[in-house]
Amino acid sequence: MIFWMNSQMRSRALMLGLAAGALTLTGCSTVESRISEHPEIYHNLSARDQAFVNEGRIRSGMSSDAVWLAWGNPERRFAGNMRGRETETWVYVRYETAYPYGYPYGYPYGYPYGGFGFGYAGIGITHAYHGRHFAFYGDPFFDPFFYSYIPPSIPVPYKTVTFANGRVVSFQYMIGPYR
Repeated sequence: MIFWMNSQMRSRALMLGLAAGALTLTGCSTVESRISEHPEIYHNLSARDQAFVNEGRIRSGMSSDAVWLAWGNPERRFAGNMRGRETETWVYVRYETAYPYGYPYGYPYGYPYGGFGFGYAGIGITHAYHGRHFAFYGDPFFDPFFYSYIPPSIPVPYKTVTFANGRVVSFQYMIGPYR
């Protein structure tokens, strides 16, 4: 569709895309960026913890500041109690697509990229307009307003860390169907 736009619209679309990409990239933090922004935290760590932080790893007994340098900000924080001690658990999530790109019902009811193509069992609808015949193929139940071309993202927890008195007492890496 972008190829049929005039040059002014094409340049506006390009600038909008570049701006969105720049906003996305500037929102990400890395181990290196967190260390460079807070060198005082990094230099107060032991040599062992500095090595762990550089690799993006954590260990039991590590401080919450060291975990923050290694893993960044958690998506969620939960207060709790473990063996009579107050705890805080940090949950890190990543976003997974809910289903393959486009139409959620898969191949039997339509082409996987939005219901276009040789959709519903190959049934086509023909239409005549001013002596010309047009054929429409696709799923008759496809609703482009309901099924967006951008698949929904679902937050999936993939690692957690629990602190007691500001020190790591437990951490987990989630394994399962999501990578």
